[in-house]
Amino acid sequence: MPAQAKTIPAGRIRPNSLPLPLKAVAIGLGVCLIAAAAHISIPFWPVSMTMQSGTILLLSAVYGSGLAEATLAAYLVAGALGLPVFTSGAGLAYLVGPTGGYLFGFLAASALMGYCASRGIMRGWLGTIAAFIAGIAVIYVPGIAWLAVLFGAQKALAFGLVPFLPAEATKLAMAVLLYRSGRMLRAS
Repeated sequence: MPAQAKTIPAGRIRPNSLPLPLKAVAIGLGVCLIAAAAHISIPFWPVSMTMQSGTILLLSAVYGSGLAEATLAAYLVAGALGLPVFTSGAGLAYLVGPTGGYLFGFLAASALMGYCASRGIMRGWLGTIAAFIAGIAVIYVPGIAWLAVLFGAQKALAFGLVPFLPAEATKLAMAVLLYRSGRMLRAS
């Protein structure tokens, strides 16, 4: 007698509970989504904004611990191999260039967001907002630190943080609203 396929009720699918082939598909789709977001440039003040960091935080919160980190690791490997997944440029040299700290910050932020989601920290609005703010900080800390090594602390802050704060606040608000909306829809 053949084994019956396990069915998961709609609305109850958890990315980390997927079978390995579907996890691989989820990782591939996540990499494609992040790559697309990296190439979306929206005119903003004082600098244009890409949707990359917001997408990474949101995707990591949805994927949860394990799958989030695997997706970001695959994203970094794809870029290191020369695939055009980063905002501009690719290859191993790009990972140690001026944006390298932010790229590795993406991986750290995915781990944090996956952890927060998996531990239920983002069940309410306050926990969600705190987790997303922490996620942005985790992206910027290694980014600014690496820029400081390359160009000095004053230039790192002036060119690698301050101009991006309005865009990051906007993306953070959008990501929090999308995440909370998804949770409310799933609960109903």
